[in-house]
Amino acid sequence: MANLRLIITLITVLICLFSSFTKSSNVIKIDLPKSLNLTVSTDPSIISAASHDFGNITTVTPGGVICPSSSADISRLLHYAANGKSTFQVAARGQGHSLNGQASVSGGVIVNMTCLTNVVVSKDKKYADVAAGTLWVDVFKKTAEEGVSPVSWTDYLHITVGGTLSNGGIGGQVFRNGPLISNVLELDVITGKGEVLTCSRQLNPELFYGVLGGLGQFGIITRARIVLDHAPKRAKWFRMLYSDFTTFTKDQERLISMVNDIGVDYLEGQIFLSNGVVDTSFFPPSDQSKVADLVKEHGVIYVLEVAKYYDDPNLPIISKVIDTLTKSLSYLPGFISMHDVSYFDFLNRVQVEENKLRSLGLWEVPHPWLNLYVPKSRILDFHDGVIKDILLKQKTASGLALLYPTNRNKWDYRMSAMIPEIDEDVIYIIGLLQSATPQNLPEMESVNEEIIRFCKDSGIKIKQYLMHYTRKEDWIEHFGSKWDDFSKRKDLFDPKKLLSPGQDIF
Repeated sequence: MANLRLIITLITVLICLFSSFTKSSNVIKIDLPKSLNLTVSTDPSIISAASHDFGNITTVTPGGVICPSSSADISRLLHYAANGKSTFQVAARGQGHSLNGQASVSGGVIVNMTCLTNVVVSKDKKYADVAAGTLWVDVFKKTAEEGVSPVSWTDYLHITVGGTLSNGGIGGQVFRNGPLISNVLELDVITGKGEVLTCSRQLNPELFYGVLGGLGQFGIITRARIVLDHAPKRAKWFRMLYSDFTTFTKDQERLISMVNDIGVDYLEGQIFLSNGVVDTSFFPPSDQSKVADLVKEHGVIYVLEVAKYYDDPNLPIISKVIDTLTKSLSYLPGFISMHDVSYFDFLNRVQVEENKLRSLGLWEVPHPWLNLYVPKSRILDFHDGVIKDILLKQKTASGLALLYPTNRNKWDYRMSAMIPEIDEDVIYIIGLLQSATPQNLPEMESVNEEIIRFCKDSGIKIKQYLMHYTRKEDWIEHFGSKWDDFSKRKDLFDPKKLLSPGQDIF
C-alpha cells in the first residue's frame, strides 16, 4: 500500500510538471507565413495577461498575441484568417476591462490594440481623430492642450476608445450629450474579411451603425473621429442625501430635464446600504459620523451627485445653479456637500479610488458586476424588489451601487447598442458594481441571477449592459427587433465568424 501511494504521488508530480511545462512553453500555436510580416508573441507572461480580464472570473488562453504597428497589420491578419489554409479567430483587446472574457479568444489571436495610439485635433478644433487603442485619459490630455475636450465621458478614463465604442460608453453626462457612441462622426474599421473601410452616417452607414455598440462582431475599430467642444477649467461637485426614494428620483428626473445653461452637466446617483461599506469621505469630517448613523437608521440612503462645469466662478450662472440645487431640491436638510475641483480631477475621480483599492490589494479581485437599463415606469418596482428585498437582505454588500436616469432621445436607435424597447422618455442606468472573493463569488453570481429572475418574473423590460450570454436565444431576446439586422450584418462583414468570439453570440 505504501508503494502504491508512492507511485501515485510520483505520477501526480509528473503530471503537475508536465502541465507546468505545457502552460509556459513557447510553442507557436498560430503559424503565420513570413510574407505577412507579423510577429505573434507566445511569451508566457503576455499569454497569461491576455487570458484574464478585469472581471477576474474567467480564464481563456489565446494561441498568440500581436502588437500591430499599424492598421495594415490587422488587415493582413484578418485577410489571411479569412482566406488562408488554417482559419483562426481573432479578438481585439484594449485594457481588458471586460467582465466575463468578452475580449478573449481560445487558441486564436489577440490583437493588442493599445499598440495603436494617437490623437490629432482638427484645425477648427471641432473633432479629434483618435487611434482606437488610445486611453480616454490621454484623449483628454491631448485635446485639453487645445482648449477642447470630448463632450461625453465614461466614469473611468483608463479604458480604450475602441473598446468603449464597441459597447456604448455611459456615464453621468449621458442625459445631456448622449453615450459616447452618439458623439462619433466617423470610423475606420477593418472587417472580418480584412477590408479597410471608412464609415459614417453617410458613408457605409450599415457598418457605421452596426459597429457602434456592436460588441466587436462586424469589424475592429482602428480610428474614431470624436466630437469636441470647449474644455471647462473647473467643476462644482455636489452630493446630497435622501431617505425617500421617490423624492430622490423626482429630483433626479427634474434635473435631467433642465438641459439649458442653468442645468447641471453631470448627474448620477449612489445607494448607501446599511449592510455595506458606507464611504462618507466626500462629506466634512464633522458630518461623517452623522452620515453613517443616517444609513444605519434608514437602512438605505440615496446620494444625488451632480456637477456644474465652469471657467469663471464669478459668472452669474454659477450662483444660479448653486441656488437651484440648494433651494429647490428636497434633500435631507444639512446633508449637502460641495467640492471645487479641476475639470480633469473630476473626470479622473475613479482613478483615485482605484489607487486606494490597489494599495489595499482589493482591485485585482473578481468583479461580478451587473449593469442594467430599467424603464422609468418600473423603477419603483425595481427598487422595492431588488434594492430592498434582495441587496439589503444580503449578509454583506461589497462595492458600489449606482442608479440614475437618462433621456432616451439621446440614443440613436439605428446603432447596435440596446436599451429597453419601450415608448418612454426616461430610462434608468443601474450599476451594481460588487467586488468578490473566490470564496463568495458563486454567492454573488447567484444574487445577480436572482435579480434578473425577479425582473423577468415581474415583467420589467430590462436590458443588460456589458452582458455575457452563452445561449443564442438569450442574444436573440436581448437584441429584440434588431436581431435580424444584427445577424445579417454579421454575414455581410464577418461571414466566417472570426471576430470577437468571446461574446458567445454566433
